Amino acid sequence: MNIFQWIWRQLTSMRTALILLMMLGLASIPGSLFPQRNQNPMKVRDFAAANPTLAHWLDKVGIFDVYSSAWFSAIYILLFISLIGCVLPRSFEHLKAIGKKPPLTPKYLDRMEGFVELERGTEGALDTAEKWLKKNRFRVRREELSISAEKGYSRETGNLLFHLSLIMILFAVAAGGLFGSKGEAILNVGDRFINTPTSYDNLTFAKFQKEGDMVPFSLRILDFKASYDIKTNAPTDYTLKVAASNPIGSKEILKTIKVNSPLTYGSTKVYLQANGYSPVVAVRDKMGKLIFEGPVTFLPQDGNLTSIGAIKLPDMSPQIGMVASFLPTADRSPKRGAFSSFPEVLDPRLLVSVWMGNLGLDNGTPQSVYRVDTSKMQRIGLKALSLGQIYDFGEGTLAFEGYKSWVNLQIVDDPGKVYALVGAILAILGLLTSLFTRQRRIWIKVEGRVQIAGLAKNGVPGLDEELSSLKKALEE
Repeated sequence: MNIFQWIWRQLTSMRTALILLMMLGLASIPGSLFPQRNQNPMKVRDFAAANPTLAHWLDKVGIFDVYSSAWFSAIYILLFISLIGCVLPRSFEHLKAIGKKPPLTPKYLDRMEGFVELERGTEGALDTAEKWLKKNRFRVRREELSISAEKGYSRETGNLLFHLSLIMILFAVAAGGLFGSKGEAILNVGDRFINTPTSYDNLTFAKFQKEGDMVPFSLRILDFKASYDIKTNAPTDYTLKVAASNPIGSKEILKTIKVNSPLTYGSTKVYLQANGYSPVVAVRDKMGKLIFEGPVTFLPQDGNLTSIGAIKLPDMSPQIGMVASFLPTADRSPKRGAFSSFPEVLDPRLLVSVWMGNLGLDNGTPQSVYRVDTSKMQRIGLKALSLGQIYDFGEGTLAFEGYKSWVNLQIVDDPGKVYALVGAILAILGLLTSLFTRQRRIWIKVEGRVQIAGLAKNGVPGLDEELSSLKKALEE
């Protein structure tokens, strides 16, 4: 055996496959502990700013791109090869062996489990034994003076089905990683979404996915309703009404999207992921000229939808930035200060802190649209606004005109998801079959006396009862 044959045998052993599977699980852990560049580049930048030295070395080993790193891909590919090289040959051998008869009766039955000799004659013993064995679903091989019987052959079938299903799941995950896409978009009620890259807040394409492969559809957000338990403030139901057209420009059809009921177009699913509020504001300068008017998306900070956001006005001179909070149902306590006591809009307040100076939008550093960099600014005002109020902050006015609900839609194109589900179901069925199938061999030999013995191949109890039942049938 040369070195390459030895390496191949080691790689395709079941022990190596299990080690690689464990390594794949361990290799996935950093992806959940550290922010990933393809999912949230802003968090990666913030982490690097807070820990520059650590981030430098983590980036060198691909911790911020775990699932596309060379070492993760190497483990994944080796696991593929190991499972395929281990399971496929066994599967072919199993298929060839399915139609074969049970093995011949051993020469010395007294060395087997449950060996017993019957105190009776041999006449008709093999006929009686064969009838009992077939009734109990044994495969029977009858020779002149003996019978060899076996059942539980489906145990190996279940074992192979489990491992083949694992390969199917790995292929499905790989297909989703190579040919899928994942993106998110925050939309206010009344907004229109077209499934093109420019409509997304963030969008990640797989290696072989292209813009032209995206499913052509559009959505118009008609209404969103959230129901909450009055006693616990917990959500009880979310319902999103949309007018959908597929392809784009065709007749719109009314659709309902819920948390566990996405809108589906082939392998593309539209999920309702989160919700919040967008206060509607109007800002005018000293001369009364309208600078900005419309809804501004605020991000929830707790279960009662206390939300924070930013209003940036780079066109005003000097530039104005507003750090703001929206309280759907305003309340206040000495310890917490202002907060929302219920997620539904019952008594809304808009709290604004107005800053004047340089917003820092032209220095090339990306900024979050939900925060204001106040490092080079001066605060010139602080106000709590009720619905319909207007606040004069010196450089202009801010009017709190209303609010709109927004929803965060996650659009996922995963062509391997269905196959992964089928693979998972088959894997469970194969595992259950392998664990609970009782694999037995029973032999009956006629040599002066009737001899009976058996073998429980997977160690599951029950062989003694079957041998006793066979002995009883022969004695009767």
